[in-house]
Amino acid sequence: MTFAATVLTLYPEMFPGPLGLSLAGRALEEGTWSLETVQIRDFAADKHRTVDDTPAGGGAGMVLKANVLAAAVDHALAAHPGSPVLAMTPRGKPITQARIRELAAGSGVTILCGRFEGFDERIFAGREIEEVSLADIVLSGGEPAALAILDACIRLLPGVMGAASSGAEESFEEGLLEYPQYTRPQEWEGRTIPEVLRSGDHAKIAAWRKRQAEDDTRLRRPDLWERHRDARDQPASGARQKD
Repeated sequence: MTFAATVLTLYPEMFPGPLGLSLAGRALEEGTWSLETVQIRDFAADKHRTVDDTPAGGGAGMVLKANVLAAAVDHALAAHPGSPVLAMTPRGKPITQARIRELAAGSGVTILCGRFEGFDERIFAGREIEEVSLADIVLSGGEPAALAILDACIRLLPGVMGAASSGAEESFEEGLLEYPQYTRPQEWEGRTIPEVLRSGDHAKIAAWRKRQAEDDTRLRRPDLWERHRDARDQPASGARQKD
């Protein structure tokens, strides 16, 4: 099954961009995933193909019009009725690796890229759209974030990465940051590879990596560590808790 990606954007020439290279590019050529870009401006009703207007109540900038956005979204949904629609916006819920896995397991995704001051809020009341944020940053538009979301999904598609385990032992997959990695030469500028990684004892190596992942997560991302610890300590469904 081909993973169908649709991007609604004012700048379709930004795609596939980096997704046309490396693993994603090869997978695109092989038909593992497909890409369709939809020019939002094509759904404007007036002769000037106007997609935005001044914000109600005043203020700086311009806002993408709900009627134009709805027409573009409807077009995408007609082509891929089962595809979830994501809108890239700083006001959205931060994307997680768990959500990426869910998307990659499906038939595809439609991504709506914002520009200017964002979207007319009524589009989210009128259509089933998931508001998503890449990070606590503000970009000029949703296109770079859409590229990142698609890259994260594509690399998880069957056959894209060489080793099946490559995607499992990485940051966020188990709620932790990935453990440190090393390679040859054994010594570089007086710094050596940890002895345990040269021991050949796979049990000790696994224990060391787990401990390093936990330590790094606790120090670098205390927010992730708290969530991981809460999930780890959560009793199994139906288990009785002590008073």
